[in-house]
Amino acid sequence: MMGAMTYRVCVVCMGNICRSPMAEVVLRRTLENRGLGGLVTVESAGTGGWHAGDPMDERALEILTRNGYDGSAHRARQFTKDWFDRYDLVLAMDRDNLSNLRKLAPAGVEVRLFRSFDPAAEEGAEVPDPYYGGSEGFEEVLLLVRDASEGVAEHIAEELG
Repeated sequence: MMGAMTYRVCVVCMGNICRSPMAEVVLRRTLENRGLGGLVTVESAGTGGWHAGDPMDERALEILTRNGYDGSAHRARQFTKDWFDRYDLVLAMDRDNLSNLRKLAPAGVEVRLFRSFDPAAEEGAEVPDPYYGGSEGFEEVLLLVRDASEGVAEHIAEELG
């Protein structure tokens, strides 16, 4: 436990078995590479609870593993309203999850799209859900979250001064 100075991020998708855990693992590595690993806690969750306790989707885990990331410890969780006070930044993978989170959020809490931190992405750009497709969808998610993670890390570095 780092104490009160730890900056806390939660990445949220629908079921917390594909996009958000991939983004969690990639963002954590990006922050470590910038020397911010000890100052930032990255977690993930889903707006729905039907996968709670399950490991990451095998296809997501396979893509991460093939690219040098370790997602083996992940277990899905459901984001609940009382979690907002735990995090400095809550990031949604798509507009549906953003809308669901904003309905839960207390006044003054900022919830943003994950890709809003990617300077090359259009406004409102989402990380598409790869669940019902093939492995190419998971490859695309990895590339999108890698790009956006750089921007998220930059934002956090500025927040930390």
